[in-house]
Amino acid sequence: MLEYFGKAVYKGIVMGPVAVLKKQECAVKRAKISDEKQELERLAAAVKQAKLQLQGLYERAIKEVGEASAAIFEVHQMMLDDEDYMEAVHNMICGEKVNAEYAVAMTGDNFSEMFASMEDDYMKARAADVKDISNRVIRILSGQKDIDLNSMDPSIIIAEDLSPSETVQMDKERILAFVTIHGSANSHTAILARMMNIPALIGVPLDLEELHTGMKAVVDAFQGKVIFEPSDEVVETAAKRMQEEKEKLLLLQTLKGKENITLDGRKINVYANIGSVGDVGYVLENDAGGIGLFRSEFLYLGRDDFPSEEEQFQAYKQVVQMMAGKKVIIRTLDIGADKQVDYFNLGYEENPAMGYRAIRICLKQPEIFKTQLRALLRASVYGNLSIMYPMITSTEEVERIKEIVKGIQMELELGKIPYKIPEQGIMIETPAAVMISDELAELVDFFSIGTNDLTQYTLAVDRQNERLDEFYNAHHKAILRMIEMVVENAHKCGKWAGICGELGADLELTEQFVKMGVDELSVAPSMVLKIRKAVREIGQKETGK
Repeated sequence: MLEYFGKAVYKGIVMGPVAVLKKQECAVKRAKISDEKQELERLAAAVKQAKLQLQGLYERAIKEVGEASAAIFEVHQMMLDDEDYMEAVHNMICGEKVNAEYAVAMTGDNFSEMFASMEDDYMKARAADVKDISNRVIRILSGQKDIDLNSMDPSIIIAEDLSPSETVQMDKERILAFVTIHGSANSHTAILARMMNIPALIGVPLDLEELHTGMKAVVDAFQGKVIFEPSDEVVETAAKRMQEEKEKLLLLQTLKGKENITLDGRKINVYANIGSVGDVGYVLENDAGGIGLFRSEFLYLGRDDFPSEEEQFQAYKQVVQMMAGKKVIIRTLDIGADKQVDYFNLGYEENPAMGYRAIRICLKQPEIFKTQLRALLRASVYGNLSIMYPMITSTEEVERIKEIVKGIQMELELGKIPYKIPEQGIMIETPAAVMISDELAELVDFFSIGTNDLTQYTLAVDRQNERLDEFYNAHHKAILRMIEMVVENAHKCGKWAGICGELGADLELTEQFVKMGVDELSVAPSMVLKIRKAVREIGQKETGK
């Protein structure tokens, strides 16, 4: 029995098999063979299995992230049919009398280096694809289980860390918990775990070489620990506690359909934060009043080129239609900082969190911005859509955005394309925006406070740096005072103000936010009913009930 401790970013307790995600490539040894025919048959069987895996990934990705983003898996299948690649592997097996694993590894390295040395950016990008498909075939040949996140049994994901593009491709129904070596409380892994209502531990000092896929484990995020190959006693205790938690969740289900009204009659909108079209199901399942933050950058992640206007339009249209009249607030592109996308060619930055990101990219590269805005205005016709602009620091930025929107409006009218000008708001996530929120309120329809970045920039603490977690204090008086100031300035102009950062789900602060006058709390879908319960209990002491 192995026991490790880490930091819980979403509490809960689960038990099940482990799926170990190892970033490093397969270790391959050269071996002499005597039967070339048998080795070629092994290779053919492995290639066939790899294609089946890739087809499964492709079909799943189409449903989750759309056809354009799923195309990478189709490209990988075609690469396995490439005559030059396969001929090189065959020649090495037959000519050098070596095992298929070694032949695939060497061919993969050679082709990858060849692509990487090319001047064409598209061909350079193929270098990583060749390595990926080669490693997939090697894993099959060596009998290693490929962690196919779209077809595996429900499992506890064990990894060094997870990138945004990796999480985009995951079948969320098959994840019991996350346990990672790295990551911070505000990492993408943590945000995804909270959205999905699954236990997650970060900063766990694991040795991935000691672990293997298929092991049994208990993740107890209440105590911040994970136990591998648990004893019968631990299994029995975990099963009992899991049943208790299940009963608590069933009690929360009785709040579905109820209003978010305090005991003294104040209504608070409780919305949900999501990252893709596929997450709308979680919103509906948890009975959220709307979507307070739809992270549109999922359309840009895990692909080789910009999503088209039509592709974006279809995604936004689908979300607003599925929400059937409930408010859907879509945040415009927020790429940069910890969300890097190669084809944006953002370049190296000494301090990316303070650098070229979010609205700054949109205003410096307006064609990217205009494509997204056209899609959003067109999709507004089909439901209750609002647009939210991130990382605003000045009134001048808002004025420039308004000019761009006006230009797009004229283009759509000339083209006789149906559109609607939706409600438009901004995220308050910089101290600069807080300090001029009285002026900004006159230019927009609403504020949504992004507490993750607001805390980062106010306290000068990188929220992605796990070494600084103890200094990242979202309850700092300065943060709470800023939130109160923003709400007051919004209300003075007759505008509403909400919170869409992680702090909105902090049950310790729910009552304080309500007293400040916060109009809306947008949280992970899994937190909607918990926030509803907290809101409905506010005022109990004052009324004496």
